[in-house]
Amino acid sequence: MVAVLAAGAVLTVGAPLISGTPAEEPDTRVQEVLRMAFSTPTDKITSQYPVLVPPRAATADPGAEARKMQLALQLQQQRAAQAAQAAEAERQRVAAEAEAQRVAQQKAAAAEAARKAAAGFARPAAGRLTSGFGARWGTTHYGIDIANSIGTPIVSVAPGTVIEAGPASGFGLWVRVQHDDGTVTIYGHVNEIKAGKGTRVGAGQLIATVGNRGQSTGPHVHFEVWLGGSNKVDPLSWLRQRGVSI
Repeated sequence: MVAVLAAGAVLTVGAPLISGTPAEEPDTRVQEVLRMAFSTPTDKITSQYPVLVPPRAATADPGAEARKMQLALQLQQQRAAQAAQAAEAERQRVAAEAEAQRVAQQKAAAAEAARKAAAGFARPAAGRLTSGFGARWGTTHYGIDIANSIGTPIVSVAPGTVIEAGPASGFGLWVRVQHDDGTVTIYGHVNEIKAGKGTRVGAGQLIATVGNRGQSTGPHVHFEVWLGGSNKVDPLSWLRQRGVSI
């Protein structure tokens, strides 16, 4: 007779449990083992030997891929918007720096003009020299051209009196100042006249603003010097002799 024990062992009834124990002798221990095997509750058996349950297969989500693509698109759009905002901020910063530099240059030029005006002479306008005195385009250019943006201040180079301010052939608008020694200075292509005829002005005093009127290829002031009111000379040399450089 064969019996299954709780621990999974196999016991042959009638076989000796202990080496040297006669098989024919009644063994109460065998009976006790059999009793314990058949009386063990099933919950204790299953707790010692748990039943393995196969895992459930994952259920596919048909909308998961679409949601991932939508999230990626939203992230891309967000990054593009951030990049556009950064580019606009940089553009505004550069523009602000350029404007601040332009204002600083104008202030520095005005301060320099005021300093030279205290000595009796001033530069007619801040800007870049684009044309000199002498032959040009098959004719004679009787002055110098100083280019700058429209609205840049134009000042009298020396103390004097405005003898003319208004329309002029080729210049659009001009201002003429007669100085105390009889020299006349000319300021042409002006945008606005700030000192009318008969006005007494000092060196470095505002008389007009840079414009682009008349026969002009861009915003600038045309400046001439007439000795004795009629003899046109090179303004650069005349200014240099008075401590003013262009």
